[in-house]
Amino acid sequence: MLRRPSLVLSVALLALAALLTLAAPAGAQQLVDAGGDNGAGGLAFVLMVVMVVVIGASLFFMDHVRRNRLPKDDDTQ
Repeated sequence: MLRRPSLVLSVALLALAALLTLAAPAGAQQLVDAGGDNGAGGLAFVLMVVMVVVIGASLFFMDHVRRNRLPKDDDTQ
């Protein structure tokens, strides 16, 4: 029936690892608490700006790669 039982075992272990990773408590996803009197509001703002810049740079890079892969046309330049 199954020619590769090691492949089935690998997929099952990968699925189990993904399930255990995703089952982490939701509170552990909040790395920086911007509220309260602990003064972390500035850090949260800086991290948000870094995230926005990284997302913008990745969009620019993906568009640049897409344009380089298109065939060269005299009308588009």
